Amino acid sequence: MLIFKTMKKKLISVACAACALLFTSCAMNNQAVQVGYVYQSQKSPGMVTSNTLGSKVGTAEATSILGIVSTGDASINAAAKAGGIKKVSHVDYETSNILGIYAKHTTIVYGE
Repeated sequence: MLIFKTMKKKLISVACAACALLFTSCAMNNQAVQVGYVYQSQKSPGMVTSNTLGSKVGTAEATSILGIVSTGDASINAAAKAGGIKKVSHVDYETSNILGIYAKHTTIVYGE
């Protein structure tokens, strides 16, 4: 009987640890070139088209808190609409992350 109680305690401990890992997450960005575990702030290139460089710039952003709540529209389409851009010349990205608690992803669209 003592063996079953010990096994039951171990099984419950393992199950609790598995649940803790499963429900733990952190705020992350998908465009990161390098990862800074304490703080990250960087710019990275996106795509380039054959269109000439325009004078208009549009941005769109999305944020995440603990990787649990994520809001915003950081799509190229949203950034182009925000800048009144019909012909995209190129796209850049900016990402920032603080301790995996708060993350922000910004899409920057250039064009005419």
